[in-house]
Parts: sequence; C-alpha cells; structure tokens
Amino acid sequence: MDKLRIHYFQHVPFEGIGYMEEWALANGHQLSSTRFYAGEALPRIESIDWLIVMGGPMDIYQEDNYPWLGEEKKFIKQAVDCGKVVLGFCLGAQLIAHVMGAKVSCGLEKEVGWHPLYFTEEVTHVEAFRGIADFPSVVFHWHQDMFGIPQGARRIAYSNGCSNQAFAIDNNVLAFQFHLETTADSMRGMINHCPDDCNGQGMYVQTDDEILQGEKYIADNNRFLKQLLDNLAELKR
Repeated sequence: MDKLRIHYFQHVPFEGIGYMEEWALANGHQLSSTRFYAGEALPRIESIDWLIVMGGPMDIYQEDNYPWLGEEKKFIKQAVDCGKVVLGFCLGAQLIAHVMGAKVSCGLEKEVGWHPLYFTEEVTHVEAFRGIADFPSVVFHWHQDMFGIPQGARRIAYSNGCSNQAFAIDNNVLAFQFHLETTADSMRGMINHCPDDCNGQGMYVQTDDEILQGEKYIADNNRFLKQLLDNLAELKR
C-alpha cells in the first residue's frame, strides 16, 4: 500500500477522526489537519492525496457565525474536482452534498444514538465496497439535518429516520451521515459535550445510558471502515 498524505478538517475539539487515526498510523500514512476552531489555515491542494471532512454541531449555512465555512466549501469542491479521495462524515457529508449542488435541510426526525442502517443495491456498483462481505446493521448517529443526493451520485444507504444516509460519487467521493469512525472515547466525548441532545425525547433519540450500551457495535463499525479505507487506498494508488 502506497503511503498517503491524508488531511482532515476538524470543526470542534471533540469530533476528530476517531478510528481513522489508528488506521492511518498503522499503515504509515502522513496525517495533517486544519482545525477551524483553532484558526488553522487550509493546505495547498497539491500537498494532499485524501481529504476527510468531519462533523460538528453547526450547520452548513452559518457562515456569519463561522466565516471559515466559505473557504472550506471552496476547498472541498476543488478537492472533488481534482479527483482526490474525499470522505465526509455527518456535517462533512452535508458539506460535500452542498458543494455538489444538493440541498441540505432539517430532517423530519432527529437521530441520536445507535440505530439500524440499510444499504441499497447501488452500493454494489461502488468499487470501494467490492469484496466487503459484512456490512454494519447498526451504526452511530448524531444529527437532524440531512442532505439531498447530488446529481450523478449513487444513494447507497438509508435508515428508518432518514431517507438519505450515504452517497458515492464515482469511486473517490463517499459521504456518510452516520459515524463509522466512532470509538468508545469519541462516543463519550459526544455525550459529554452535547448532553442536551441525548435526552430520549424523540422516536430516534436515545438517552446517554442507551448510547453507552451501544459500545458493543463499535468494533464491527471500525472493522467495516478499515476494509473500506483499505479498498480506497488500493484503488487510488
């Protein structure tokens, strides 16, 4: 596996790249980041191979409150146009959808905690998923906003509370509304920093105790993500 230059965008201190850091370091890949909350600068597009865009409690239209959102959106679009591998999780997925022309709006249901996920037949046409036999049936959610599917993208997952949970563009752009990267530490970080969200008030909103009981799903989620990342690394050699 060739060594990759992986850059990630982090919006708040408690939503890092989770399991993906372990994967990158184990494979000798170079990791760098722009922590927008700390005022860090964007990289040069030619200095990276992959871009990972993480989550956050803000929404994609709050440029008045978060002025860096405008430049971030331009960089994500540039990365897609340049054929970089671009991965988005939660807010990151919404940002990808937005820059690719899809609408992002408030969903009918808030999803917080561990809930079932279903993959569509379209996933079989995405090279990054080839050879993966075991798909996760329950994943970690923390959102209410949802994205539309950009023109030309494949809708590859949905849940009971959200009709659009993931999409793929060609073989290099993947957007997930859910959090495959979650670790036990990052899960607890979400609970500690967003306690009002995990109050059990809603059909798909769990309490913090219910969320903690979902730790049993983390290993399967991370294993699936590992296979996906391995595949992407081989495809983009």
